Amino acid sequence: MNDVVLRAAGLEKTFRKPFTGKRVPAVRGVSFDVVRGEIFGFLGPNGAGKTTTIKMLMGLIAPTRGQIDILGVRAPAPDVMARVGFLAENPYVYPYLTPREFVELCGRLSGLKGADLRERTTRVIERVGLADAIDRPARAHSKGMLQRIGLAAALVHDPELLVLDEPMSGLDPVGRKEVRDLIVEEKHRGRTVFFSTHILGDVETLCDRVCILRRGEVVVAGALRDLLTEDKRRSEVVVSGAGEALRGALAGLAVSAREVAGELVLEVEGDAGVRAVIEKVLASGAALRSVNPKRERLEDLFVREVL
Repeated sequence: MNDVVLRAAGLEKTFRKPFTGKRVPAVRGVSFDVVRGEIFGFLGPNGAGKTTTIKMLMGLIAPTRGQIDILGVRAPAPDVMARVGFLAENPYVYPYLTPREFVELCGRLSGLKGADLRERTTRVIERVGLADAIDRPARAHSKGMLQRIGLAAALVHDPELLVLDEPMSGLDPVGRKEVRDLIVEEKHRGRTVFFSTHILGDVETLCDRVCILRRGEVVVAGALRDLLTEDKRRSEVVVSGAGEALRGALAGLAVSAREVAGELVLEVEGDAGVRAVIEKVLASGAALRSVNPKRERLEDLFVREVL
């Protein structure tokens, strides 16, 4: 069995402006692999090309160049899409349909029918927290509730691959936690999850690997455990009783300092920097309160690579 369930190879998309016909490149040579059973984070600032790439993956727009393989089949392939669940960034739910009716409609489009369809519909609507509103027309729902309906529609046919574009959009903190838990549950069930988001904390908590875009190009890709390595970590050193002599001694070191409740809090890069700071603190007679190693955060990596 092929472990790569989603592959993009050299994807490019160029749009033409109306009237002028000017070419506008949106995606430039994007390549990545998504492996079976992992949670893959697809990141980038606004306008980086994430949604355009996802639309190409899902067959909503055609790439200018490049190749897409989904579950071992060259895309576009209508048959294989019955094994994929897709949540768009702003899912459109027919306002006159109830969640039950809309999810059943999506299930029928994926080949489900009869009692199996009805049972699955009820089950996924309960999973996304809409059991109490299952027969209320969509026009009566908030944006966050519409997002939940879209997620239920993506899950109803029990897909092997989930592609989620901003799945936490419009959700309150409780809703975000429920969706995070659902994504983890899907992974434990053997599903593969590919999702795009701006919430970096969720990515750092959930994802096995990430791909970061900037201006339509991949700038970072790999496993989080490799990208956020120990040699990039920072440490926070807290000192009390710091006098001018210590402050002067620290001026020659690559540290940032701030005052918090009468104590000096130092941000230090790397183990060698921590040792140098501790030596200066002890030599000055100040009190060393704590040394707290801080592994580099995904936010630090993201800001460094996209700016």
